Amino acid sequence: MRDAQASPTPASETRFAQIEIRGRRVELEYAWVLPENPGPLLVFLHEGLGSLKMWRGFPRSLCAAAGARGLVYSRAAYGESSPFWPDDHWPLDFMHVEARELLPGLLAALGVDPATEPPILLGHSDGASIALIHAASFPGKVEAVIAMAPHIFVESIGLESIAETRRRFLDDDLGRRLGKYHQDVQRVFWGWANIWMHPEFPSWEIRSLLRHIRCPLLLLQGYDDVYGTMAQIEGIAALTAATTVKLENCGHSPHVDQPQQVIEAVCRFLAPRREPKLRDRQ
Repeated sequence: MRDAQASPTPASETRFAQIEIRGRRVELEYAWVLPENPGPLLVFLHEGLGSLKMWRGFPRSLCAAAGARGLVYSRAAYGESSPFWPDDHWPLDFMHVEARELLPGLLAALGVDPATEPPILLGHSDGASIALIHAASFPGKVEAVIAMAPHIFVESIGLESIAETRRRFLDDDLGRRLGKYHQDVQRVFWGWANIWMHPEFPSWEIRSLLRHIRCPLLLLQGYDDVYGTMAQIEGIAALTAATTVKLENCGHSPHVDQPQQVIEAVCRFLAPRREPKLRDRQ
């Protein structure tokens, strides 16, 4: 995890959407990125300790290069968004709830109709898993998925790295650094760490859902990722029509470690989907 250097959008353009899920009202922090662009809509889903601001300038750089529009948001409890779960003990299916209830609620609140204009989901880590679950749950309502360092099952290397991250949060300055990007960093961190370290979480997997995905997939993984191995994207590619990109000198955050390679790969992937959108808007 690296400190953010720039927000994907000026703070003055950050807004809040109110949604109601399971009888609870949630306010989600969001921002549009280059909404004047004529291309498809990219929805950015951050990682387990991320937020809108921690994407830094990547969404703007990618949308500018691809001619796309962007929607960046902080999931419930992250960034400036209000919490959904009442405490820091999340359920084992928290990513399924994010994918099937909170994300559709946000899109509806913002007037995005996936039935008429399916978005492209770009997710990182937990956000990539949420994107895959959403695409599997709503086939026909997602144009494509771009998954960076996704999780489809739990690996021991990931659990070991999360245990080390927990140690750094307790003993080093990780909590202070994260605190600059989250209204309640304790809730964010322990919600994420407690569920991943839960004794039943090693049985979590979404491989059984992948056969329901109908849209094209772009999968990106770094060889130096300490939270997951190439088995993650290879497992997806074995069950779906996916394009894989394996990155040298790259850890868990491809958009941070190799941003230009990621942008070029995404632009190549989006090119056949971008041209029809441009013609429709002209």
